[in-house]
This record gives sequence, structure tokens and C-alpha cells, in this order.
Amino acid sequence: MKITSIRPWLIKSDASYWGEFLFVEVMTDEGVSGWGEITTTTRLANRALCTILRQIGVAVTGEDPARIEHLWHKIFRSFTYVGSRGAAVECVSAIDIALWDIRGKVLGKPIYELLGGPVRDEIALYTHPNQAKFTSKEAVVREILDIVESGHTALKFDPYPHQRRSADGLSREQRDGYLDGSMTRKDEREAAELTALIRETAGPDVDILIDAHGRFDVPTAIRLCRSLEEAGQIDWFEEPCPPESLNALKQVREKVSAAISWGERGHTKWDFVPVLENKLADYIMPDVTWTGGITELKKISALCEAYYVPISPHDAAGPINVVAGAQVMMTVPNFYKLETSEWNLGKYDHLIDRPLDNSNGSLKLTSRPGLGIEMNRDYLQAHEIELG
Repeated sequence: MKITSIRPWLIKSDASYWGEFLFVEVMTDEGVSGWGEITTTTRLANRALCTILRQIGVAVTGEDPARIEHLWHKIFRSFTYVGSRGAAVECVSAIDIALWDIRGKVLGKPIYELLGGPVRDEIALYTHPNQAKFTSKEAVVREILDIVESGHTALKFDPYPHQRRSADGLSREQRDGYLDGSMTRKDEREAAELTALIRETAGPDVDILIDAHGRFDVPTAIRLCRSLEEAGQIDWFEEPCPPESLNALKQVREKVSAAISWGERGHTKWDFVPVLENKLADYIMPDVTWTGGITELKKISALCEAYYVPISPHDAAGPINVVAGAQVMMTVPNFYKLETSEWNLGKYDHLIDRPLDNSNGSLKLTSRPGLGIEMNRDYLQAHEIELG
């Protein structure tokens, strides 16, 4: 079997927070295709990745798709002198997931059987409220109760007003970038009040996870984390500072009592080694579509296992992101929970051949080969964004 092409599918979809998904199909000369995903957070990045993927496709045409480790390094190292982090490793991620999908289909096994077999029967999830619905105290309560009543035992939200939009329709970050990393006292107080309300509504037995989205300077991050500790019990404070400085993370870590989660902006095992060595995080949360794919997520999980640090994969995109992370977590002893962007995964139904089962707050994988899902090609073709 040989790879014949790599095809990016940039899809317009209301199911995506950013309005589009970027899926990747790896095709072979024996008619077996594998699917990956690489959805990023900006339109510019998605379009740039499509161009890179087409060039990688030329470079790997004729290769054996079963040589997953070989192809991972061939692609990754081809970017060494222009920067192997970021866009390069995200392309590696999507292709790697697709290659594992192909391998599972060829062998007639789900991917988790190829990674050592399951250590659990289902995947515990944490999820998000739809914060666009937080228009009143009553609306917040209803949204949180929906999550609790769905059986989820953990939820995550960003209490800070980064999503507030000005007259131009842009949030502060979209308009100004990550300039000063500050937060007003008024916004800090409102965040604490929202967190206290959510803790009161969810009750004492639900984990409350805070996402800072990696955007605060050191004193602001410390102040904000402490204010939430005072407002009500929180179970982690995620990525308090931008990822470029681990020294900043260290300073925050030393002055707050909440557990620190880190990793959605980490690329490859090498980014996680200093975080683990310097005891900078209590939870590690790589994204399988950004950090290096199934191959790399399994290795990062093993690193964390050696440090007795739980792993909790990030997910903010489409169904392949969810399922690929779950396939690995089926085999990982030191697993906490897998993220989903909403508690109701029905928004993916039109994209795949069968609904995902996340009843009672956990994902149930099937024994179907590969990823266990197939993309709805007719829908993809009807909603593909033309790039010219």
C-alpha cells in the first residue's frame, strides 16, 4: 500500500466556534483513506495550513502509510531549519491521526487496540457551558444545570470578559492582540461573582475548571487566581500566562494555591519535558491535533505517567479531535478527563456517519476499526470553502 495524496478539507460549519473546520484525508492506492483534523483558531492559519499540507502531500506520495513513526519524523524534520513548532507540527498531527486511522482499518482494529489495548471501558469527559447564553443570572443557572443533569462531573469556563465585543464586532484580543496582559478590577470582580454562582449551582461534587487562555501577565494572573480561590473552590487554573515564558508560569505557580493546568499550546514531547522537570503543572493537557498526533500524545502521556501527573487532552474543534484523543486515553493509566466543547455532541451528527455517544458524561468508543467514525463526504463537498 502506498500514499497517493493528502487532501485538506476546509469546511464551513456552524458547529465550529470559529465557523470552520479543517479536516485532512490521506488517500492510498488500495482505496483505503484515513482522516485527521487540524482545525486552528483563525481563518488565516487554516488557509496557510492547507497550502503546507498540499506540499507535504507531494513529499510523502509513494510512502508506505504503515510506517507511521518514520513518516512522523520525515515530515517533522523537514521543517527543522524554518521552525518545527506551530504550523509544522500541526500538519504532522493531522497526518499522523489519518495514518493511524488507515492502519486500524487495514488490520480491522480500533486504534486503542493497536496502542496496547484498553485500560478502561469509557472516557470520562469535562465540558463547557455556552457562555453566549450567559445573559442573566437565571440563564447561567439554567446552562450549568443542563450540564449537571447530563451526567458530567466537571465543567470548564473562562470567566474573564475577553469575549465582549466592541462596535467593530471584535473582541479585545482580536482587535488589539495580547498587549499588556492586564484585567480591570471591575472585570475581576465580575469574574469572581460568576465563578461563585457557577460553584453554587453546580454543587460541591462537580469539578470547576478555569481557563485563562494564556493571556495574563504575572501579577494579573496571580491576582485573578487568588480572587477565584476566595470566590469559591476551583479545581484548576489553566494556562495563566502566554506559553513563551516558563519563568512566568513558575512565578504564578509559586504564589497561588490552585492546581495549574498547562499544555494546549505545547507542541511535541520536548515542550512538556521542562514543565514536568520543573514541577510547573498539576495537569497536562495537550491537544492531539496540535501537539503531534496520536503518536506524540501517547508519548507525552507516558512522560506524565513517570511523574504521576494526570493527563487531560484539550479539545475545541471537531469530531476527529474528540475521538482521536479518546482512542489514546483508552490506553493511558494516568488519565483525568477528556475535554468537549459542549455537553451535547449532537452538533457533530451531520459531519459523521453515526452520532457520538456521550451519555451520562462519558464517551463510549466502539470496536469499529481505526478512529471508529467516517466523515460524511457529501456534506464536506457541499460545504467546502474554495481556496483557489
